[in-house]
Amino acid sequence: MKTNKLALLVIGLLIVVIVFYLIGTYNSLIRLEEEVNSAWAQVSNQYQRRADLIPNLVETVKGYARHEQETFQAVTEARAKATQITISPEILDNPEAFGRFQKVQGELSSALSRLLAVAENYPQLKANENFLSLQAQLEGTENRIAVERRRFNEVVRRYNTRIRRFPTNLIAGMFGFEKKAYFEAEEGAEKAPRVQF
Repeated sequence: MKTNKLALLVIGLLIVVIVFYLIGTYNSLIRLEEEVNSAWAQVSNQYQRRADLIPNLVETVKGYARHEQETFQAVTEARAKATQITISPEILDNPEAFGRFQKVQGELSSALSRLLAVAENYPQLKANENFLSLQAQLEGTENRIAVERRRFNEVVRRYNTRIRRFPTNLIAGMFGFEKKAYFEAEEGAEKAPRVQF
């Protein structure tokens, strides 16, 4: 009788330990997933800042370079495409949508590079305070985007590593925690952009 009680006590204690382990692991996965969503929100915030600055920059450059219509149109179209894609945390669970988002943002970056290259041909524009201020803000925003994307990738790495490790992978699989996509360099990013006039 005494050994039965001891065995039941040991089994009960083991069950309690397992339950607490499951709860702790689940909660840590929730925390990591929220960190991924928070990092994504920061990336999204910087992309929105860039989208908000672009119309002002385009209008300032337009005043000096009326004949560069093709470049202005490319920037405007790229911005429109970039702002049409919903950038909610759900996009992180859809690799195809995430890839489309990255592609559109890359096209916008490329169009902005062309716009800034056009501006280099106009000495009066380069001296204009509004242009200089907008250019500095845009460059700062591009740097912030790069920093936030790097932070996002770090958080995603921690999350993905955690859900793939044993025995956490069993719990992650039971509760539907899935691997998140990283930001990757755009295709052709290893080549320097070519600017021609």
